[in-house]
Amino acid sequence: MEDNEITIFAETNFRNQRTRFGIKKDDRRRHMYIVGKTGMGKTVLLENMAIQDIQNGHGVAIVDPHGEFAEKMLDFVPSHRINDVVYFNPADIDHPISFNVMEKVDPEYRHLVASGLMGVFKKIWFDMWSARMEYITYNTVLALLEYPGTTLLSVNRMLSDKDYRQKIVEKLNDPTVKAFWVNEFAKYPERFREEAVAPIQNKVGQFIATPLIRNIVGQVKSSIDMRKIIDEGKILIVNLSKGKIGEDASNLLGALVVTRLQLAAMSRVDVPEEERKDFYLYVDEFQNFATDAFATILSEARKYRLCLILTHQYIAQLDTMTDKGKSTRVRDAVFGNVGTIIVFRVGAADAEFLEKEFTPEFTIDDLVNLDKYHIYLKLMIDGAASRAFSAVTLPPFLKPEKSYRDKIIAVSRERYTTPREEIEQKLAKWSEAVKTEREEKKKKFEAICSVCGKKTTVVFQPDGVRPVYCPDCLAKIKEAPQKAEEGSSGASITPQKQLSPQHSKPRKEVDVAELRKTIEEAMKQIPPKDQ
Repeated sequence: MEDNEITIFAETNFRNQRTRFGIKKDDRRRHMYIVGKTGMGKTVLLENMAIQDIQNGHGVAIVDPHGEFAEKMLDFVPSHRINDVVYFNPADIDHPISFNVMEKVDPEYRHLVASGLMGVFKKIWFDMWSARMEYITYNTVLALLEYPGTTLLSVNRMLSDKDYRQKIVEKLNDPTVKAFWVNEFAKYPERFREEAVAPIQNKVGQFIATPLIRNIVGQVKSSIDMRKIIDEGKILIVNLSKGKIGEDASNLLGALVVTRLQLAAMSRVDVPEEERKDFYLYVDEFQNFATDAFATILSEARKYRLCLILTHQYIAQLDTMTDKGKSTRVRDAVFGNVGTIIVFRVGAADAEFLEKEFTPEFTIDDLVNLDKYHIYLKLMIDGAASRAFSAVTLPPFLKPEKSYRDKIIAVSRERYTTPREEIEQKLAKWSEAVKTEREEKKKKFEAICSVCGKKTTVVFQPDGVRPVYCPDCLAKIKEAPQKAEEGSSGASITPQKQLSPQHSKPRKEVDVAELRKTIEEAMKQIPPKDQ
């Protein structure tokens, strides 16, 4: 076996016998899970492994919610791999990457995209996210995934624009989703519907109202192809620094990236397993993106050669809140599927949980008293988990003398981003198209008023049978019932100001019954407002 088939990451320290060791390529397909308190050395371990993968020519994706890990990796990309790098940095607002999570999703995987989005929304608004909101949003996303050219911006439009919604519903093939829109949503009383969709529009609107997010997820065609990145062994570096783009935006984009990578990996079912290249996905602080949909990734990624290296601070972060209470699905998926478990110093609660994994070699006291950079681990070796043993992680790699960071960023911008002004113009045109479409639905037709004979415009096509009224005549007709009532109570109808008796002219008496009949006939022929 070649040296680069083993990734070195630590050295043993039993009885001061120092021996460097690592993990074989095949064993990495069972994933690696790293947990420990902040500042114990988890990120350095990730960096050392990722640098080896990059320099050995492997396909790598790094999802970093802090930014330092992602930025540091730019310095370690060798010159011959500059063109392999896709640098996704949302904070680079003048050069946004196009990333449409709803683009061309296979029918069998659409529920994963919808579930991933629901999971993120639920994590962000766990105290305000209701079952009704999730039900409506889930069906909205599933409907939009069937219709070409939709983005996350389409969610609010579908909920608010009846004609746009109808156009999408007509094209639906999924009977369950279609039944929701035809048999349920369409029959909601108007007031109930408004109350149901308003909170969804508010929450989703918080994201798409931000130019930073809107310019990324609002473009129809993605500029990065996740399947191509995996198949060609490229380097995807995702810098989701919470300090620069905000925690909610970081969580949303991170979950979308991880979901799309999963879908891309699963789409490799059309390639024989032995021909699939291994692709390594590093996710720091992965609890930020650990939705219930993530559990599916853990259970199915291995066969598609998507190898996960996950790290976070404490186990309770993996628990998600549902309408039925706390869910441990992600936690169960982690400990049921990962082959290698690495533990830095943890708290008492985690030590109690982990003790059963590391007994009899290590106790709770051992787990809570580890020094910095010291680890206990169970290593996957030739498909079987080893007994627990102790080790020390390797020191950070020295920064290379020559860094190609600036060139990498420039090349990535040129290939995968679009100038901000151009994107905003496209989105403005899309918004204008929405307005134009609505205005066209209110198109005016030229006509002749049936009463006064003047030219006017109406919102329906004149057919020569239905009477047409200009605004003045229509106003008089609508005012007539009130005047008829005045006439029936003894008042006379006259457009002129009431004159004193000595100057008043003889007034024509009104035939109230005849006037009422005329008004009723006219009102029957007035077209409804929505026409």
